[in-house]
This record gives sequence, C-alpha cells and structure tokens, in this order.
Amino acid sequence: MAQQKEASTFGMWVFLVTEIMMFGGVFVAYMIYRLKYYEGFVAGSTSIDVTWGFINTLVLICSSLTMALAVSAAQRGVVRLQKIFIIFTMALGLVFLVIKGIEYHQKWVEHHVPGGTWQTFDPQDIHQDLIKEGKTPQAATEIAHQTEIFFCFYFAMTGLHALHMIIGLILMTWLLLRVSRREFGPDYYTPVELGGLYWHFVDIVWIYLFPLLYLINRTHGKI
Repeated sequence: MAQQKEASTFGMWVFLVTEIMMFGGVFVAYMIYRLKYYEGFVAGSTSIDVTWGFINTLVLICSSLTMALAVSAAQRGVVRLQKIFIIFTMALGLVFLVIKGIEYHQKWVEHHVPGGTWQTFDPQDIHQDLIKEGKTPQAATEIAHQTEIFFCFYFAMTGLHALHMIIGLILMTWLLLRVSRREFGPDYYTPVELGGLYWHFVDIVWIYLFPLLYLINRTHGKI
C-alpha cells in the first residue's frame, strides 16, 4: 500500500508539472503582449469589475480550506465530516463558476467578447474613458482596439481555469460517492489527498490570474 501511495502521488505531481508548463506558456505569452500593448492591457484590465474577482478569490481560498479539512477527516476516518467538507468544497466551486458566468455576461453586454462573428467587438465605453483621460481621439481608438488582445487572453485564461474547476467538481463528485460507501479511513485515503492536491493547484492558478488580469495598473503610472 505504501508503494502504491508513493506511485500515485508521484503520478499526480508529474501531471501537475505538465499543467504548470501549459499555464506557464500562457502566462509568458500574456506578459509579452502586455509589454508590447501596455496601454491597451491597462484599459482592458480596468474595465473588468475587480469586486467580482476579489470575491471569487475569497471563495477559492475558502474552498481550499474546506478541501484540506476533508482530507483531515479522511485521515481520521470521520465519514460524516468528509461528506460535509467535500460538499462545501463543491458548493464554493459552483459559486465561483456562477460569479464567473456573471462576469462573462457583463463583457457580452458591453461588447467586449472578441473574435466572434455573432458579435462585433466594440469597446466604445473604453474609448470614451480614454478621451476623458486626455487621450486624442486617434490614440484612444488605437488603444481601445488593442484591448481586444487583452480580452482574448482574459477569456482564454479564465476559460481554461474554469474548465479545470469543472473537472475538479467532477472529481469531487466521484470522491463523494466513494466516501458514501465508506471507502476511506486512516489506512487508505490517497484519492482524497490527491483530489485535494489537484483542487489546491487550481486555486493557486487563480491566485496568479487575479492580479495579472484584474489588478495591473489600476492606479495609472506604474507597471
């Protein structure tokens, strides 16, 4: 059993390393374009509602806590607490996705969704804000259209993260079914532990996404 646990843990870490490489590539591309079109990225970032992003950050931090408590309950063999904490973790994950859906709807209404034939990207609100900040109409138009690149990254990065969150919820459902059959206890809790490791990874990715997408230069003049 000890050898199986070591092998399972090693396999999970190998998988997470591949995930880090994938997200890392996206982060690097984001930083390159951010440096190239800095003003456009600032304008795009400041158009996003930071309150929703902050709430979602708190939600995921709380979900990491409940997941850690679920692992602790599995180690102690307390089935009732395992169920409760996994359900709480799933509920917080669903709250995160609902809030992200609200944010996506806001961007849809504001015509900030790029690349679709069903909707023309039209950041008129950003253009007007740039005019109020003293930009010339020509410069404001150019910067406003550069925000389309920012929103491409915004939807790609947050969408990829949301997909991982959905996978995490499926994983939690599988664990909950196994917990209901009383399969985990002090002698065997590896699936819960590894499920928790995956969930914490998804949460950590958001901790990086939140400042990169929501907080860059919300006070003008600093990178």
